[in-house]
Amino acid sequence: MAAEAGRAAQAGTDVAALVRDGALAGSWVLDPRASRVEFRVKHFWGAVTVRGWFERFEGEGAVGPDGKVTGQLAIDAASLNTKNKQRDRHLRSGDFFDVQNDPRVVVTVSRVELTHGAQLAAEGELEAAGVREPLSFTAEVVDASADAVTLQAEVTVDRSRFGMTWSPLRIASMQATGSVTARLTRASAGSPPAASPA
Repeated sequence: MAAEAGRAAQAGTDVAALVRDGALAGSWVLDPRASRVEFRVKHFWGAVTVRGWFERFEGEGAVGPDGKVTGQLAIDAASLNTKNKQRDRHLRSGDFFDVQNDPRVVVTVSRVELTHGAQLAAEGELEAAGVREPLSFTAEVVDASADAVTLQAEVTVDRSRFGMTWSPLRIASMQATGSVTARLTRASAGSPPAASPA
């Protein structure tokens, strides 16, 4: 625990200095091979946790000379995987992500503030199943340099706000938690966004 706290403090010091010096200004692209997007939901009245992940996604970010940060994570909703084909088909249906009509889940970040230690307070929007809702979360800076930054974040949302209300006999929780590990690297001029692995 002490070692983890030490690394977080160091990452916070590094990113604060990089922001202050303008070293992070520019365009950034998500490296999907070093990133992960996962989710979990309590099921069977809390006795079981259903876990899954998305296999295809892409993202980008920008840091202005003044330190203003914006970004977007776009997820292919049909690429979800819980290791259960029947359940995955249900999750892709109109009861949940409705991938036929709304194929992407999009997280848009419009404001980021560096808080204490290695934490970033982010605000933006989450779009899923054709519904947009305000979103705020805290991200942890795992490591940072002038050419690469790794962030970790976790957010819990009420899925009913996105029309995902399926839960006969209240068998499944309305609270869904998503966790993201995002590795961002400095974008080369003219280079296309990295493709997520199949």
